[in-house]
Amino acid sequence: MEAIAKNFIIYVSSITVSLSYCYFVSSKIPKGIYRFISLIPIFYIFTILPLRCTYVFTTAICFSFTTWLMNFKLIRFAFDLDESPYRRSDSLLRFITVASLPVKTKSTDSTSVNTSPERSWYKLGLQNLIFSILVSTVNNYRDRFHPDIVLVIYCGLLFLIIDIIAGVGAALVLFLTGLELEPSSNEPYLATSLQNFWGRWNLLVTKTLRYTVYKPVRSGFSDNKWAPHAGVLSSFFVSGLMHELFVYQLSREDPTWEMTSFFVIHGICVVVEMIMKSNLAGGRWRLPKFLATLLTVGFVVVTGLWLFFPPLIRTQVDVKVLMEHASFVDFIKTTLYSMTQKSQIHV
Repeated sequence: MEAIAKNFIIYVSSITVSLSYCYFVSSKIPKGIYRFISLIPIFYIFTILPLRCTYVFTTAICFSFTTWLMNFKLIRFAFDLDESPYRRSDSLLRFITVASLPVKTKSTDSTSVNTSPERSWYKLGLQNLIFSILVSTVNNYRDRFHPDIVLVIYCGLLFLIIDIIAGVGAALVLFLTGLELEPSSNEPYLATSLQNFWGRWNLLVTKTLRYTVYKPVRSGFSDNKWAPHAGVLSSFFVSGLMHELFVYQLSREDPTWEMTSFFVIHGICVVVEMIMKSNLAGGRWRLPKFLATLLTVGFVVVTGLWLFFPPLIRTQVDVKVLMEHASFVDFIKTTLYSMTQKSQIHV
């Protein structure tokens, strides 16, 4: 716990100092390539910061917020793209908050998900229960299951852990600052197409790529009819590279490019789907909803078993995460038991 506390202090201090530099120095440089160059040291710091983490779980969280979220927000800040975290009227504290967290903005976003607080707490509790059951099942009965069944359970755990972390984080930020965070997903298991699935899954990544990759690439192609397709392919390719870096930071093993291949294949399939939709009955023809959902989720799961999970399994990232979860649960139990014993003694 001392190591975690020390790394947390270094993590928060590094972010605060780095974003203060962005606010006081980089913001004075005109937007464009020169401001981008001034941010290169910060990009480097935010990329290597997760390597200081000693646990897979903390590495994953650190990567998600620094290497991915903050770096891509600073790209928007460098070129003053849509949803840039910087406004001249903002205070330093607000700039740091908006740059380091997926804070909701006033602008309307098609990916917004309106959920009542009561439903959010109910959903979070249910997700924690299901997550605990699945983790317990894998820990106790892994040897009795076919490896593919274990991987399917991992698919569910991946979705749940992203939603749980986002839900807990949103609750803490709302309590401490009064600010709302963007939702993590929008029921991707109900997607009726690959395009629809990736518009529902991991909305933080989707929104980040939309503003930093998709829109600039599409604008670069001007009025070319292939501009949206080029934007989609570029977005999936960049996502693949980022996930490849993510796997490297979790495992500290050389990349195998399976993760990149997974996203490139999905990018190509989404483009093919877009073309087919526009050419079949003027885009009005659709498969029955149940069948479309079954085929969509099935394709995601099959390709995930083929390319997404193998690099994580091969480097035993899954085993390390489950061990860390068990250790955390034991720590909570021990702490609660100790507190109970102390309270009984005082009574």
